[in-house]
Amino acid sequence: MPIAQTADRIIVISEISEITDITETDMNLPPLVQSFVLHFGEMGSRWGINRTVGQIYALLYVSPSPLCAEEIADALSISRSNVSMSLRELQTWNLVLLKHKPDDRRDFFTTPDDVWQILRTLAEERKKREVDPTLSVLREILMQRPASDAERHAQERMSEMHALIEQLTHWYEDVKQLETERLATLLSLGAKVTKLLEAKDRVVSLGRGRRPNPANKS
Repeated sequence: MPIAQTADRIIVISEISEITDITETDMNLPPLVQSFVLHFGEMGSRWGINRTVGQIYALLYVSPSPLCAEEIADALSISRSNVSMSLRELQTWNLVLLKHKPDDRRDFFTTPDDVWQILRTLAEERKKREVDPTLSVLREILMQRPASDAERHAQERMSEMHALIEQLTHWYEDVKQLETERLATLLSLGAKVTKLLEAKDRVVSLGRGRRPNPANKS
């Protein structure tokens, strides 16, 4: 590669870095809040959502009061149209709430106060987008008649996957019905759940061992 061309690439990369730095420092946010917003934007891009969507959600989450689109655009130094598109996406995920203020015709947005509700919403939306379609495809494939040994083997493997995902889905449906306090308690148990199951198995075994044998009756 020619030296001049390499130099041009270095200049372009440097300019991109400067633009990124300017974008970050242009945010009208306290340093602590800005760090959280920037991190959420980076994580959002890894989760498959737009970086701006993640930043807006983080901003609304830590904001002491609902914000309108103009306030969001000013705080993050982004365009009004970008804010509008991002808010629509967050609404499709049911992650933002629409609020109104007296004598103000603008729409204001916030997030649910209960972090557990946010967790439930995220889990439900991801299930709809990722788990449910996979189950549907697996069911359709498993209903087909295999035309070869290779297809028969593939179906057997897919049947195992379908059974596991369906079992996890049933577990999720049961867990999401739990009250927040009980769900928090369940999650806090951690490895203790295994000990509880082991204790239950011992009790069941003892009960079976003490069961009277009908043959010994006179």
